[in-house]
Amino acid sequence: MKLAAGLLALGMLAPAAAVGAAEPAVPKAPVARPPAATAGKAAEDRNQPVTVDADHMESFQKEGLVIFTGNVVARQNGSVQYADRMEVYLDERGERVVRTVSTGNVRIITRDCRTGTARRAEYYDGEQRVELIGDARVWREDNVVTGEQITIFVNQDRSVVQGGKQERVKAIFYPKEENQTAIQVAKKQPECNN
Repeated sequence: MKLAAGLLALGMLAPAAAVGAAEPAVPKAPVARPPAATAGKAAEDRNQPVTVDADHMESFQKEGLVIFTGNVVARQNGSVQYADRMEVYLDERGERVVRTVSTGNVRIITRDCRTGTARRAEYYDGEQRVELIGDARVWREDNVVTGEQITIFVNQDRSVVQGGKQERVKAIFYPKEENQTAIQVAKKQPECNN
């Protein structure tokens, strides 16, 4: 089967080139090339290999569905996603990820050190959109934003936060000192504690 495992994860969303799990190895899938509109850095990031480790993997080839369960850890280009279950929905040919759904203890850490948690994470490849749903929270250092749903538009460097029936959107931002900003600019890749 040609498997392309895509991820939510805020900059970690691309067709898979490698999958590691307790199950037998799955052959490499051809790398799908993104449209010209997403050229440059975004295209380079999407073409990085993705590895998925889990306790169990089940493939439904006719349905174009691959399900990873049990301590799922997906990594790509310095970003990591953790979940209890990840469903990967493929196109009709099984060559390209259309959508992924992660549930249970969902946590993402992006390569720029943003951390997000939610009850559910959904990724839509065509729109390059990630939705953190249910008690969603995203933070970096002391800055934090929470809401019922946080939608991140990966290629647009834009996000939308929605409150729920019981709670409104909440955000806390701390101003940075001038020395901190200069140090961060000097660093090319921040170091996260995953």
